[in-house]
Amino acid sequence: MTMEDTEIEKDLSASEVVEKYKAAAELANSVMLELLEFIQPGQNVVDVCTHGDRLIMEGSAKKFLKLKTNKGIAWPTCISVNNCAGHFSPLPDDPAVILKEGDVVKIDLGVHFDGYISQCAHTIVLGHNPETPITGKVADAICAAYFIGECVQRLLRPGKTNNEITQIIQKICETFHVSPVEGVLSHEVSRNIIDGNNVILQKPAVDQTVEEFKFEINKAYVIDIVISTGEGKTREVDKATRVFKRALDRNYQLKLQTSRAVFSEITQKSPFLPFTMRMLDEKKRKMAITEMMKHDMLDAYPVLFEKEGSTIVQFKFTVLMLANFTTRLNNFNLPLVTSEFSIDGVPEVQAILALSMKRKKKSNKKKKGKANPNAMEVEGEEEDEE
Repeated sequence: MTMEDTEIEKDLSASEVVEKYKAAAELANSVMLELLEFIQPGQNVVDVCTHGDRLIMEGSAKKFLKLKTNKGIAWPTCISVNNCAGHFSPLPDDPAVILKEGDVVKIDLGVHFDGYISQCAHTIVLGHNPETPITGKVADAICAAYFIGECVQRLLRPGKTNNEITQIIQKICETFHVSPVEGVLSHEVSRNIIDGNNVILQKPAVDQTVEEFKFEINKAYVIDIVISTGEGKTREVDKATRVFKRALDRNYQLKLQTSRAVFSEITQKSPFLPFTMRMLDEKKRKMAITEMMKHDMLDAYPVLFEKEGSTIVQFKFTVLMLANFTTRLNNFNLPLVTSEFSIDGVPEVQAILALSMKRKKKSNKKKKGKANPNAMEVEGEEEDEE
């Protein structure tokens, strides 16, 4: 760890920090839009993942030129299909997964500059006519995820709590007869930390609880919304884990020279943030990762699946809670959907959606009302929260 990495951390009150978050989001959004154009039926998933990572590395090399190494991929491109919940980012020599027309495809990626992270994820139905509404359970899941996102960005305001968000997630999923996926957490993020201790639990479970906390200004969050048409219970199956992160609190003197060489490569390329095995020496990586995992030197992100016949959708975005307003940094056009269910008769949801978008009035010219789903910035007003 360099002196640069141990300096006193700056928060969002520093304009240069906000600039780096926004630059990361700008590149992440650009790469997502390129992938949405690039991805087609008949493609091998690994080729899409590799293309996404290449776009991030090429794009990051053109910005913040004084940063030679601490920029680029904050979360490797993952392409998870249908009942796969996430983390699928295979190697070229893994069994091919070929995309088909009608697949529900989740694209998940992240970018950072100087350790300031923006992550985003989006879901499409591959090959679907954009002028024809998606219907059925997948449409219900997309609608639920959309309204969850709209409520979350209004509840991310000083004094509100993480548990309030968890509760509204349950209510919206009940309304659309879908399930939040268990084990999904939305994290506070900060410099070089993608999984901060302050978290929002998507679905309460007997074996998973989190400490309640109140939201504060000058904090950043990555909101991860993962909704299933099934029960929302996932498990590992036959797909090998390919995404890892260094466990900074655990050290071990590796025995194999191959492992030491790969560990040095990880330390140089991605010392703090998640990485894919694709970035490592292809002749050494599998043996080296095996030894590191044996000695708990890495945290793994396993590939998880819901039961066959279920479908999972995912939407993820980064939010900055600034002094006077909250900014959502990632947003993309949703597929056209039609659901038989509605939030019109759900007063709890309606009350949140009716919250003013401002916390500090800046102009009398701006109309109040529902958020534009394509807007980049979301603002809220303290005086009329309730």
